[in-house]
Amino acid sequence: MKKILLFSLLFFTFLQAQNIKEVLLLHSYHKGYIWSDDISKTIEKKFAPTKNIELTTVYMDTKRVSNPKYIDNLAHLYKEQFQDRKFDLIIASDNNAFEFTIKNHDYLFKDLPVLFCGINNFNKEILEQNNMSKYTTGVVEQVDLEKNFELIHQIHPNLKKLLIINDKSKTGYAVKKNLEPIIDKYENKFDIEYIDNLDIDEIKDKVSKLEKGSVVLFVLLFKDTTGKYFTYKESFKQIRESSNAPIYGLWDFYINYGIVGGLLTSAIGQGEAVSDMAIKVLNGTKISDIPILEKSPNNYIFDYNELNRFDIDISKYLDDYIVINEPSSIYRDYTKYFVISICIIMILSIIVLVLRANIISRKKVELALSNRLEFDKVLLDTIPNPIYYKNTDGKFLGCNLSFASLVNKSRNEIIGKTVFDFFPVEVATKNTGIDKELLETFSTSTSEFTFYTSSNNMKHIILNKAVYKNSDGSVGGIVCIMDDITERVQQKQFLIQQSKLAEMGDMVAAIAHQWNEPLVELSAQVQDIQTSYLLKELKDVEVKDFVKDSMIQIKYMSRTLSDFRNFLKPSTKKMLFSISKALNEINEIIGKQIFYSNINMKFNYVNKNEELLIYGYENEFKQVLLNLINNAKNKIVDRNKNTHDKGNIDINIERCLNYNTIQIIDDAGEIDEKIISSIFEPYFTTKENGTGIGLYMAKVIIEDKMRGSISVKNKDNHVIFTIKMPHKKV
Repeated sequence: MKKILLFSLLFFTFLQAQNIKEVLLLHSYHKGYIWSDDISKTIEKKFAPTKNIELTTVYMDTKRVSNPKYIDNLAHLYKEQFQDRKFDLIIASDNNAFEFTIKNHDYLFKDLPVLFCGINNFNKEILEQNNMSKYTTGVVEQVDLEKNFELIHQIHPNLKKLLIINDKSKTGYAVKKNLEPIIDKYENKFDIEYIDNLDIDEIKDKVSKLEKGSVVLFVLLFKDTTGKYFTYKESFKQIRESSNAPIYGLWDFYINYGIVGGLLTSAIGQGEAVSDMAIKVLNGTKISDIPILEKSPNNYIFDYNELNRFDIDISKYLDDYIVINEPSSIYRDYTKYFVISICIIMILSIIVLVLRANIISRKKVELALSNRLEFDKVLLDTIPNPIYYKNTDGKFLGCNLSFASLVNKSRNEIIGKTVFDFFPVEVATKNTGIDKELLETFSTSTSEFTFYTSSNNMKHIILNKAVYKNSDGSVGGIVCIMDDITERVQQKQFLIQQSKLAEMGDMVAAIAHQWNEPLVELSAQVQDIQTSYLLKELKDVEVKDFVKDSMIQIKYMSRTLSDFRNFLKPSTKKMLFSISKALNEINEIIGKQIFYSNINMKFNYVNKNEELLIYGYENEFKQVLLNLINNAKNKIVDRNKNTHDKGNIDINIERCLNYNTIQIIDDAGEIDEKIISSIFEPYFTTKENGTGIGLYMAKVIIEDKMRGSISVKNKDNHVIFTIKMPHKKV
């Protein structure tokens, strides 16, 4: 009996082995290339229910290596590799594998049926020329360029420019040939630029400079002109990060990485179609009875995130399309909550049955929760930062002791009130607007404001806000953590004043130069009036002229002192002021000193008929200008002290697109490249008695206090300091 059972088992195993169908899947490209991977996964999925198909997959890797010698070596390798294998069917994926199979059919796969998929520019003549018509059928891959152009033109009727990005691969070249007549058709409707001869950095630069109203059609980019190879994600990701324009594509493997979408050629569609053909062949259908699928199984597919990003309603243009990453519908949400509700009811029913046994455990949980709430309260009161939380109506629900101390109220006096009860109307209104935006966007916010406490102390506060949700998922309100930066602001202002005082030596020397001429003039007039008096030739007219001329000189000296005094005063608030006025006042203070230092200082206004304004702190801005001009003057004086050559300081003022630019250029030689990146650091100096805070405070004033930028560079033995400030046109 045992022998009969063993024989039966071996017999059925033999029959099953005889019924196994072996299929060779030959890929043109490599494992990890998403197109090939999607075709493989789809074929494997379709074959899985059929237990008698054994699939062998090999990769030719021709994206990376494709020279003729390599292809010939592959043929010899496969001959050796498969000499003892008997395949029932060959599937060739993409053009290189298809052409390889046709060329080596008699050598490697004699009399075997061949299915193909992913074939661009398919021509039946290649089958007839190689006597392969009776052995071959398959699925054509065809990107529908015409339909994609129509779609882009429909969605963007005011399109100004279409940038087409491609590479010089075999597939890229095939697409390029098909593009030519379509470009001719549309070139009168909008500007079209085709690029396939740039490296990745040049492409990124070109994409980043696209004007509003432009669109990108991304074909392929697996290798740039430098020969650098990319995965499909690497190249597209770099271009997507550089582009502010919508990007459309031709293949579905880019759809989840940042393209808006299009009529996409699908690897999954190719895999499903060729799998269905393969199963028919393996089940006995003659391959000659299966027609070639010449219409590529393409679909309109779009990414919801990209549609939303560019505010595109695709339903206006298409009826049949697929959208990925679309949020759940209301119906789906409702269904989910319905299922959850049913589950909760069932769970509650079970809880009712065991409620008596659970009472003790619940009391323990309540006690632990009470202890935790008390701990959280103590923890909040221990934190030195003021903290509060309020509901969606803006009413305070709670706070810590630090916040109560800040507004000089008790907790009970705060709860139920609004921000208007404790802060100035201007501050309260601004914060209410921020809260409203947070509740709509569910984001976080950081803002800064200044106010006076009830004891008349100025406070500088940074607010860090975030929306919190209730346990049921509904919006509960806003929690805010305050950061008191009063001491830091005061310290920064102190450093600014310290920086001003560091300029005192140069300022006093400048005033001495400014007063030199009026004092000489006054001295001469006094001597003249004395001589006239001694000679008894003094007349009333001469006395009046003496008084008039003297007052002119005295007023000039007084104005110089006034400018000096105004410079020393800190600016208390931001205001709109003129660049030319600030430069003129600086020139009034140090102009004579610059002149007597044998330096020619010129003010070059590019926008001569336009008044350029800055919104910021006027005196601090003049402090920055004075520091930079004095540094330039001192460099020139040190350089020319033994030669008496004339130095030059050029100050260029220009209004650009989004900012005003002030350049201060001196010809005293370049800054050492080893230290140029460190000159704005605090306490960094190359002067023997320098403080190292001048340029540091210049950066603080321009960038931190006035939201501009300051930079330095060497050029042609000159040093150029560039200040960029946001402008407001008169």
